[in-house]
Amino acid sequence: MGGGAAIAGYRLHQGLLQQGVDSKLLVGLPQTTDPRVARVPRRNYPLAGLLKKITDELGLNYVSHLATWKIPSHKFYQEADILNFHNLHTGYFNYLFLPYLTRNKPAIYTLHDMWSFTGHCAHSFDCNRWQKGCGQCPYPDTYPAIKRDNTELEWKLKKWIYEQVNLMIVTPSQWLMHQVKLSMLNRFPIHWIPNGIDVNLYIPLDKQECRRCLQISNYRYILLASSVNLRDPYKGIDLLIKALNTLPKSMQSEIILLVMGSGGELIKSEIQVDVMAFGYVGIDQLKVMIFAAADLFILPTRADNLPLVLQEAMACGTPMISFDVGGVPELVRPGMTGELAEPENPQDLARKIEQLLVDKETRQRMSQNCREIAVKEYDLTLQAQRYIQLYQQTLANFS
Repeated sequence: MGGGAAIAGYRLHQGLLQQGVDSKLLVGLPQTTDPRVARVPRRNYPLAGLLKKITDELGLNYVSHLATWKIPSHKFYQEADILNFHNLHTGYFNYLFLPYLTRNKPAIYTLHDMWSFTGHCAHSFDCNRWQKGCGQCPYPDTYPAIKRDNTELEWKLKKWIYEQVNLMIVTPSQWLMHQVKLSMLNRFPIHWIPNGIDVNLYIPLDKQECRRCLQISNYRYILLASSVNLRDPYKGIDLLIKALNTLPKSMQSEIILLVMGSGGELIKSEIQVDVMAFGYVGIDQLKVMIFAAADLFILPTRADNLPLVLQEAMACGTPMISFDVGGVPELVRPGMTGELAEPENPQDLARKIEQLLVDKETRQRMSQNCREIAVKEYDLTLQAQRYIQLYQQTLANFS
């Protein structure tokens, strides 16, 4: 469960279990031995490969997954009182079956990006065509990429499907909630419930001790960047490289950049500061140590909802710098938990990094704010309780 949406869904699952809810997950590819997590039914139907090839060529992603109709035969589905959909566009689910799956069970749809109401993309950047019907897509290569521009047709298919279902929509960020209100999904009730984090697991640790354990104690400044896939253009690692390369030479010699995620080792030859690449870090305790060792966490994202990695940094008391995009400002609060740079402006990002690195007093104040806000606003227990209330409301309305 490496992606942000998958991690968010699993954390909610754990939070619900702690509150006494009998939560189970059907996922595309389980990466845990948890008996309450199972794989979505899959079946190789005759000509399934040909159908996928045809629909992919037509630019209609995921509609070839016919095995979705088998989900009601799964024990998890049959035992469920309510359905909570997450991230339906990673190649394991056919959204055309939503009316069939929700015919006899109430359903909540938690969004983690914009895909549910666009003609194909997870993030539309500066394009607003999804508000009226898509077509003539300016970004056909963005995830999930399409081979042919049939975005107008996919948009109409989604709209047709939503006209046949009853859903409660949940968005983790207020930014995404605003987008939903402008979309085809505005026919449904919309609720804002931020993602939660275990604030008893992600905690501040002694910075110097963590640096000694990681063998990086000789550096004056320590920066941290993280992404499941650093080569993803959404994540903006190219902007971070440009920013760090514009810092004063004297400061560059005193910096080490810690990198968590696939592809971190590839940037060593492109950057003027020392780099320590950890690869993908799946052990929470090690992540906490790395967060605690850093002076600043840098997220050069080009598009995002409510990044979990920012919540992790907050809970560990690590100030943050990112770009003013999507739901990021709900976590990176200028002057309070970190600083925001102008989107696509590596020079501004470099200025923000330099300013905070030399201002230790401000960083310490931001560190305290980060921890306090994480505990007050993003505790996993609070998220689970909010969902339980919504489940109860949805069940009452359905019956």
